[in-house]
Amino acid sequence: MKDFPEESPPGFQDEEPKGVEISVLVPVTERPAPLADFYTEFSAPLRGAGFRFEFIFMVEPHYREMVPPLERLQGEGEPIRILHMGHASGDTALLRVGAEHAAHDLLLTLPAYPRIEASTLVSVIEPVLEGASMSVARRWPRRDSWLNRLQNRVFHLLVATVGGGRQIRDVACGVRAIRRDAFEVLPMYGDFHRFLPLLAQRAGYEVVEVEAAQHPRDQQPRIYGPGVYLRRVIDVFGLYFLMRFTEKPLRFFGLVGSGSFLAGSVILAILGLQRIQGQALADRPMLLLGALLMVLGVQAVALGLVGEIIVHVNAPSGREKRVREILPTPPESSSPSSPPSPSEERA
Repeated sequence: MKDFPEESPPGFQDEEPKGVEISVLVPVTERPAPLADFYTEFSAPLRGAGFRFEFIFMVEPHYREMVPPLERLQGEGEPIRILHMGHASGDTALLRVGAEHAAHDLLLTLPAYPRIEASTLVSVIEPVLEGASMSVARRWPRRDSWLNRLQNRVFHLLVATVGGGRQIRDVACGVRAIRRDAFEVLPMYGDFHRFLPLLAQRAGYEVVEVEAAQHPRDQQPRIYGPGVYLRRVIDVFGLYFLMRFTEKPLRFFGLVGSGSFLAGSVILAILGLQRIQGQALADRPMLLLGALLMVLGVQAVALGLVGEIIVHVNAPSGREKRVREILPTPPESSSPSSPPSPSEERA
């Protein structure tokens, strides 16, 4: 952690400084609350705990009319930074941009609408201060409608199925504290910001889930359009591929290609036997289907081979595998090539 200057900048508490510096990243993309009220509510517990902090609001173009109240707070000396985005790019891209502009190494991500009670925010940060790489808020107990809880259970059932046994019980909360060194090595593209805890676990980082009281404004029923649910399912399939086949793409494409090639071969073999028996094939669409399946199978396998080449070429400078613990070296023993002496055997 950085040492603090003797003179405190505006917006920070001078009493009992704890030497903790936090950059709070707030992507303003989806049903944002009034941003000035949001800042006032969630900055209070950080200031009360004696933390030094900055709030970085990454604002998409169609929410710029919500910025003036923040600018007034900024003019009064509050530690607020506002990044106006040139186009709509989604939460993941906004978090990546916010992390690039963050001044501190401890990052706290908050959706632009309340998810948990502000009073529980410090408890979410504490596991990272104690040595964990990431901590995740779990809204518990859930007090929202049965519809929200049903959607949440179905979504987490899918995530747990494709996550290889890794279980985070509230990946959709979005309130997370994470160290910058862990954040920077995780794949941040598409809508994978929701799966950040699972990706951190996959990379070997310690992730702690902290129960936090659900905010009253997060309890109203929410029903989305069919396109939203379809995108969530596609995201889960993308997570499945990323976690299972990123380092061995030939297994995925080889399986798909082999199945397609085998189906095409069976179709053509049957048609070949029928042709030998005298049946005409000129008006048989199955002939075209069999040939198409065989070609697609060959292309899928070839794509998997190209993926394998890319993975192995980039392997030395690519993914980081984190060693969590190194056990001490055992004491030296006699060489296995030389048999023990009789006295050693008796001992």
